[in-house]
Amino acid sequence: MTDWTAADLPEMTGTRVVVTGANSGIGKEATRAFARVGADVTLACRSVDRGEEAVADIERTESRLPGEMQVQELDLADLDSVAAFADGWEGPLDILCNNAGVMAIPRTETHDGFETQFGVNHLGHFALTGRLLDALRASDGEARVVTQSSAVHERGDIDFDDLHGERSYDKWEAYAQSKLANVLFGYELQRRLDAAGIDDVTSAVCHPGWAATNLQRRGPEAEGSELKRLLMKAANGLFAQSAERGAWPMLYAAVADDVAGEYVGPGGFMNARGAPERQRSSERSYDEATAARLWEVSSDLTGVDYEFAGDDADTAATDESDTADSATADD
Repeated sequence: MTDWTAADLPEMTGTRVVVTGANSGIGKEATRAFARVGADVTLACRSVDRGEEAVADIERTESRLPGEMQVQELDLADLDSVAAFADGWEGPLDILCNNAGVMAIPRTETHDGFETQFGVNHLGHFALTGRLLDALRASDGEARVVTQSSAVHERGDIDFDDLHGERSYDKWEAYAQSKLANVLFGYELQRRLDAAGIDDVTSAVCHPGWAATNLQRRGPEAEGSELKRLLMKAANGLFAQSAERGAWPMLYAAVADDVAGEYVGPGGFMNARGAPERQRSSERSYDEATAARLWEVSSDLTGVDYEFAGDDADTAATDESDTADSATADD
């Protein structure tokens, strides 16, 4: 385990950062930490009002905040919203933190007909990253994509025959699948960048350990279970680290050298808390055939086709259709 903390972030004046789901929890604390060292952070939030409340709270509680913060609407459950966010982005992008997520909720569907956990946690970020590749390539230095996963990915399996839980649904299995998809995506993105000879964009994956955030209460609230909400609150109080410390792996993965294709998480007790370190993810996460298949399915579902090119050509993500033709994989 390292002794790295957010205090070790370098000076980042002029660095442009996007953090999805930045209105609370880990995303909010990452935004705070980036802005403290001068980065200009865009809080990409489903609710602009809650994003503005987060900015106001950060500004109220920080004595010195050289970085600028702005809020832009982004609903990862709606591919049209993802497209609008990316189309509205101007200029280069240095760091993209794919942080937003939902956890262990009853089965619902996104605007485009995807199971919500798979649709928000994986497909929304897959589409967003592809659409922002031009902006990432335009960075003056090495741009970084950091995708937030979870230790729960170790329980996950990609069920290509029932990706959206239409035949059988378990909220924790669906969450684990979506988090495994995050790791597979992060690794496959790096492999495809390497294969195209692109060295000015790198991809890393992280997990926060057990951090006390709003994420844990949303599942019980969606079920209408006050008992489960109280039990989760008690567990957070006993075992979880703070959201501030839960943001450390993502911050480390965003700025550390030589983390391309790496998996970063807390190095303390049971990898649930502590300073960040490079770790090994589950065996399934290194299955390149599964990662390649998931990539193609994700491209088909979202209509976003990553067009990787070398340094002498443009890199872009093009829209094959306004929305995905189907909410289920053809496989």
